[in-house]
Amino acid sequence: MALSEHPAQRHRQVSGAFTDRVRGVRAWDVPAPVPGWTARDVVRHLVEWLPPFLAGGAGVRLPAGPSVDDDPVAAWQVHCEGVQALLDDPATAGRLLTDRHVGELPLDRAIDQFYTSDVFMHTWDLARATGQDERLDQDFCAQLLAGMEPMEELIRSSGQYGPRVPVKEDADPQTRLLGFIGRDPAARVS
Repeated sequence: MALSEHPAQRHRQVSGAFTDRVRGVRAWDVPAPVPGWTARDVVRHLVEWLPPFLAGGAGVRLPAGPSVDDDPVAAWQVHCEGVQALLDDPATAGRLLTDRHVGELPLDRAIDQFYTSDVFMHTWDLARATGQDERLDQDFCAQLLAGMEPMEELIRSSGQYGPRVPVKEDADPQTRLLGFIGRDPAARVS
């Protein structure tokens, strides 16, 4: 299924796939492909970084759920529903997010560009860690990669991505994206 170009609908699709993986986790403390992270940490990252970004840049407060340590499924669900409600609110389209690193952007576009794409990429991390379906939308993988490659130096200097992992030149878009963001698509976590 092709992902929507509309921020609210794309979030619904991407977070829905991530939610499916969250609900499929049987062991939360298994290693994830991000060095030093567990499956629980993948969820923690997504639940914890966006609220201060939105509060500081747009004055938006997301609903607080339980801690990821106590209940990662419920923590994700409350967070995910809060983001979706924000994107579904017609007033959001007229709001701006201001951040010293990214400048000023429409709030829905900022969520889509920085957060929804992060959920999309971390879907693979959670799936790989927990032995679930790792397939991502190939077209969106290609779109993200095309947008990120021209900014590779900036991306690498942010510390948010590991060193690029070499993959075959004729690899599919998902494999190329994973290699770009520092994941080894061939490695198994243990």
